[in-house]
Amino acid sequence: PAPPAGSAPGPARPGTKRLPRAIVVGVKKGGTRAVLEFIRVHPEVRALGTEPHFFDRNYHRGLEWYRSLMPRTLDSQITVEKTPSYFVTKEAPRRIFNMSRDTKLIVVVRNPVTRAISDYTQTLSKKPDIPTFEGLTFRNRSLGLVDTSWNAIRIGMYAVHLQSWLQYFPLSQIHFVSGERLITDPAGEMGKVQDFLGIKRVITDKHFYFNKTKGFPCLKKSESSGLPRCLGKSKGRTHVQIDPEVIEQLRDFYRPYNIKFYETVGQDFRWE
Repeated sequence: PAPPAGSAPGPARPGTKRLPRAIVVGVKKGGTRAVLEFIRVHPEVRALGTEPHFFDRNYHRGLEWYRSLMPRTLDSQITVEKTPSYFVTKEAPRRIFNMSRDTKLIVVVRNPVTRAISDYTQTLSKKPDIPTFEGLTFRNRSLGLVDTSWNAIRIGMYAVHLQSWLQYFPLSQIHFVSGERLITDPAGEMGKVQDFLGIKRVITDKHFYFNKTKGFPCLKKSESSGLPRCLGKSKGRTHVQIDPEVIEQLRDFYRPYNIKFYETVGQDFRWE
């Protein structure tokens, strides 16, 4: 006789490759890798580990190519990808909207001055012969004219980039993570991310420990193994020392953009 329904497990279903329902769209050097690594611990989330750069560099390859990169998911799981350069890519909001107007967007932001220094530090580690931070920051230092064409400066003008996204997506579909609070209270920030994605708060305090050497939180257990997992060597590297006067000038430059950003998103990130 046939076994009673549901008693014998059928063949394991590997799941289906689906287009992402949520994308971490920015920002570079804000903490996007941490958010991705933390959220993929959740059993209802499957995340692509590499940055596909579909909506900025590889759009010509088509949606099926993009889908083929995604991890397999069950019906109960959410597919997530991250490419931080999307936030500053003019065409990205329209392209993502055309894929699905219901896409949830996550933006990890950080004090734009610290973010610019971190960005420069990363570039310097790869190209030691680039000009000084001060040299790249100003068109005219004595007049305090900041060079907004330099990417490291431009990315931190969050209020400007956000306008392109708000032409296609309501604020309710964009969640802003504080890069600073991600370090001081990772469970709190990730709790809000889980709420935003509409999944149970599984990732809590018990998942994290603070690594004093690196200066930021690490996972007690990673998604792929039961071992502790910290972000790669490139994360948490010591920043280049910058003249305090230059930092002050940059703070003044970013202040109006920050205030506009706070007002637009209804959240004060306390970067002042």
